[in-house]
Amino acid sequence: MYKCAIILAAGEGKRMNSSTPKVLHKVCGKEMINHVIDTMRSADIEMVDVVIGRGADEVKKGTEDRRINYSVQEEQLGTGHAVMCAKEFLGDHEGTVAIFVGDGPLITEDTVREMINYHEKGNFKATILTSSMENPAKYGRIIRDENGEVYKIVEFKDCTNQEALVKEINSGMYCFDIKELINGLDKLNNNNAQKEYYLTDVIGILKSQGFKVGAYDVPIEEITAVNSKIELADAELIMRRRINAKHMENGVTIMDPNNTYIDWAVTIGKDTTIYPGNVLQGKTVIKEECVLYPNNRIADSILQKSVSVQSSVVLESQIGEGTTVGPFAYIRPESNIGKHARIGDFVEIKKSTIGDNTKVSHLTYIGDAEVGSGCNFGCGTVVSNYDGKSKFKTIIGNNIFIGCNTNLVAPVKVNDNSYIAAGSTITNEVPENSLAIARARQVNIENWVVKKGFSK
Repeated sequence: MYKCAIILAAGEGKRMNSSTPKVLHKVCGKEMINHVIDTMRSADIEMVDVVIGRGADEVKKGTEDRRINYSVQEEQLGTGHAVMCAKEFLGDHEGTVAIFVGDGPLITEDTVREMINYHEKGNFKATILTSSMENPAKYGRIIRDENGEVYKIVEFKDCTNQEALVKEINSGMYCFDIKELINGLDKLNNNNAQKEYYLTDVIGILKSQGFKVGAYDVPIEEITAVNSKIELADAELIMRRRINAKHMENGVTIMDPNNTYIDWAVTIGKDTTIYPGNVLQGKTVIKEECVLYPNNRIADSILQKSVSVQSSVVLESQIGEGTTVGPFAYIRPESNIGKHARIGDFVEIKKSTIGDNTKVSHLTYIGDAEVGSGCNFGCGTVVSNYDGKSKFKTIIGNNIFIGCNTNLVAPVKVNDNSYIAAGSTITNEVPENSLAIARARQVNIENWVVKKGFSK
């Protein structure tokens, strides 16, 4: 049977108090609207239409890689009017259309599948996704008849005192028979407190024609929509809990899930241990048996097996197997650290390759460099790659020893098996198997303190 989905995303979102369209605010690293689109696709709904209005160009740009259709709601005249704007998308298809909201990122693939299955097996012309809560407040109420079947939906502002006591609420998410939905939309009017066309009124129209309407009940967290920054934080908390639970089920040890922040696209291998305060972002990949000690930020990077990182930042880079990073290291984009290397405290690596078994233990900056294997950098080494106008490259071979407080002024090359004396400033190529010394000769002036009268 033909299946499609309409996602309502035309609202202004005034309560977000933001210049960014509401549906583009992110939950665990992904825009709310894209969470909903991806959930539809995971539930095998290929044909997806997004109804856009305020901020339409931004929403299009934020979803352009999702291969979806767009309908435009020029004026926000209610949910019924929004679906009317998607009539061309529905066309003359026969089957089921699922209608969801772009600010409801917590809906799950299982719920979408089960709701559609329930709708089609029950031969319902409409099925409402519902939930129950102690204080329904702003939500529309599900009104049932004496037989317990759905009779109608009443928006909160239109509820009588008796209807306001009902705890079963409408999520604003539905399944409809496409043909009967279109027929119902043609009969809508705006005779209500808001002077809007309510999609909920289609339920009453279908009931008046003798059609069956179903209600599929789910936990309240799945249908929670985001209308403010406070609700955005609530959604983030729920999504983060789900993500962390998935990784723990897959064999990852998370010491404190409440203080571990993992984006939706991150992958983590089993037997990795994550301490509190870690922020894992983007498409980061953490392989097996890594240890992330407290307070790291790792974004769009790959950590191979048995890497340990402590209190450091790793951005758009790769870290080789068995390497240790930190504390307080900064690995900047386009860096590639080899196997069993050591990147220590207060070390910054920028757009550089560091070979296997190389140690950069502390207080060092390496930028725009190619470093071989088996090297050892003394404390305070600086690769001077920038002359104020252009960046230049430094080439450092294998098995190089660089003494403390060395400056390598790019462009420069240090060949294999060489030593550089502490305190040197290297401006010329260092041949293989050489010792380079580039510093002023020490001069001792005896009794200078006495002669100057500086004795204490």
